[in-house]
Amino acid sequence: MTPRSPYAALAAALAVPLLAAVPAQAAAPPGDRHHVDCAATGPGDGSAQHPWTTLTEADAHPYGPGDTLLFKRGTTCTGTLQPQGAGSAAYPFTIADYGDAPGRAVIDGAGAHDAVLLANTRHVRLTRLEITNAAAPGSERNGVRLRLTDYGAAPGITLDHLAIHDVRGGDHKTLTGSSAIHVAVEGTTVPSWYEDLEIHHNDIRDVDREGIYFKSRFSKRDLVGNQQDPSAYPGPWTPSLGVRIHHNTLTSIAGDGIKLDTTRGARVDHNRVDGFQLRSKAANAGVWTFNTDHTTVEYNEVSGGGNTRDGMSFDADGASRGTVFQYNHSHDNKGGFLLICPYSGAQTLDTVVRYNISTDDGARLVQNCWGPILNTRIHNNTFVNRTTVPAYLVQDDAGSPATTRHELAFSNNIFVSEGAAGGYGFKNPTPGLSFDHDLFHGIAMTRPNPGGLDADPLLRPDLRLGTGSPALSAGAVIEDNGGRDWFGNAVPATAAPNIGAYEGPGLD
Repeated sequence: MTPRSPYAALAAALAVPLLAAVPAQAAAPPGDRHHVDCAATGPGDGSAQHPWTTLTEADAHPYGPGDTLLFKRGTTCTGTLQPQGAGSAAYPFTIADYGDAPGRAVIDGAGAHDAVLLANTRHVRLTRLEITNAAAPGSERNGVRLRLTDYGAAPGITLDHLAIHDVRGGDHKTLTGSSAIHVAVEGTTVPSWYEDLEIHHNDIRDVDREGIYFKSRFSKRDLVGNQQDPSAYPGPWTPSLGVRIHHNTLTSIAGDGIKLDTTRGARVDHNRVDGFQLRSKAANAGVWTFNTDHTTVEYNEVSGGGNTRDGMSFDADGASRGTVFQYNHSHDNKGGFLLICPYSGAQTLDTVVRYNISTDDGARLVQNCWGPILNTRIHNNTFVNRTTVPAYLVQDDAGSPATTRHELAFSNNIFVSEGAAGGYGFKNPTPGLSFDHDLFHGIAMTRPNPGGLDADPLLRPDLRLGTGSPALSAGAVIEDNGGRDWFGNAVPATAAPNIGAYEGPGLD
């Protein structure tokens, strides 16, 4: 008879197996690696030794959680990459590059509608590829297109460290193209949306016509009125959530730089838009919102708006609610700094524009469209014009008084003209346009401005205030002021702030 272990009784009493202290071996993560080398000869099986040689082979394989699809650096694949399948929150499906050859792996759409199409998928990361689509210019096409059709929620998609260039589409601003990165929700029966979509650290250049563009058919609500065709976009407003667009560079864009549509809580930050509205006959802006709630646009630099068909850095367009533009630098835009633009029954409300710097923007610093513009607060910005003299400080395209209601309050802003005299007028100013504690230097102010100044604010070259500036501690207290200035200084909640975008002491 085998002697009983002295630990058996204790183990039985505690109902713990004798080997419970030995940890089970963790399961291997799922996923396979698949390789594509379009310069190789087939047949291939997707292995590193025998890679696939065409996009058709890569598109035919179903992908799952943890899979990677890798393109060989220094080679070019032609056509449309449209992989099937999806990842998971723990194990995304990743599309990237491999090898140590110089240069990137290239996907060349060669005139196809899309160079890369990610349709009805989730938890996918597309990274480190070069994408182009220049052949047969003028037709509708995209670099990367995200597409949902009667899908529901699509979480966890990331587009990062891509080089997207020479996407030579036509002058089309539609649900399906033409953009460097096109984010679309189509379908008619199942409301669909993106969750935690992140677009970051991409280099986008030489694109006709859109840089980064969103559009959704599930976007109908009272705020939008008839500013977009309700028959073409009939679905109930179903916003994408947690969108972040950051640290991208967009250069030489025919139309809009970055346009958000049907999102809630999106953040657009630390992007550089250098040249937009360059080759389009329609109206375009640098960064703008349409039919969105609570968007934050901050720490961006936008310049080079090419003409005055809009051509502003920023735009809170129709049905934009709670948009905040803060800590941005706008300069050298022919169209100006800011557009607020509802019409055809749309409304724009609760816009906040604070602690931005505008230099040499024109032909108007701010333009309003003729629909209801409600509860707009523009405060503590610094506007300096050295070589450009705007025709209008505020251009108000007023329509019928029965349909127009503007609530635009300017407070604590600095406006300085160092150029020729003239300009800075007010076109069709409405009763809801007000100023207080604003500083106008070199500009003839013709409207009431309680607490305002006209003395030289003693701006330094970096647009901080010099010692003895009359703008120091001369502003009105603003409720919910954002907490800090353009330079990162804290803004007091109850004491009088400086006028302008700088809240530090006067500097020598």
